Amino acid sequence: MNNPPIVDVIIPAYNEEKSIPKVIGEIPGFVRHIVVANNNSTDQTGEVAKAAGAIVVFEPQKGYGKACLTAMDWIKAQEIQPDIVVFLDGDYSDYPEEMRDLVKPIVDGKAEMVIGSRALGMREKGSMTLPQVFGNWLATTMMKYMQGAKFSDLGPFRAIVWKRLLDLNMVDQNFGWTIEMQIKAHKAGLRYTEVPVNYRKRIGVSKVSGTIKGVIGAGYKIIFTIFKYW
Repeated sequence: MNNPPIVDVIIPAYNEEKSIPKVIGEIPGFVRHIVVANNNSTDQTGEVAKAAGAIVVFEPQKGYGKACLTAMDWIKAQEIQPDIVVFLDGDYSDYPEEMRDLVKPIVDGKAEMVIGSRALGMREKGSMTLPQVFGNWLATTMMKYMQGAKFSDLGPFRAIVWKRLLDLNMVDQNFGWTIEMQIKAHKAGLRYTEVPVNYRKRIGVSKVSGTIKGVIGAGYKIIFTIFKYW
């Protein structure tokens, strides 16, 4: 890219009023729009995010993927489209400033999608549960042998060329969002890579790993998605 790319950020958020201002406050200044998809929060997530400088869209139907799709719809409606979109969680477990490392391979013309890999970076003790670590290993191993995709993580912190993202025709509305993107990107022949990212204990309780129901539900959906696109 000859000119500085236009970068927008999407943050799906459900009850993240304590963490979302920290996340927004540490996003690098080169970002144009920070779009927070308020996923039917029962706290002040939307108000706090707006006060911190984000654009807030509301999605009443719960679901990680559904929130991401709603934010994408807002971006589609803008007169000037972005070059790159970065996805980032709202719980402050990621380090927003590492966004520079995620977009660099795209800006340099070396990749069209970049996954922030927690497996390659430094993880704070207790930041990922044993089921999360095992689930990531199982999913990436299955993807390797079933689809030939080479990933080490399903990390939510990722960057992708906006036009390529639209071409993937994303449809998953909940836990299968990240793996759907990776499988479709691989099958579509997108150039992708991973960069190490650090990971810390999130603020608040995880909606997935924080409950047995969440762990089982996410695990089932991830494995189902792998077979769906096999």
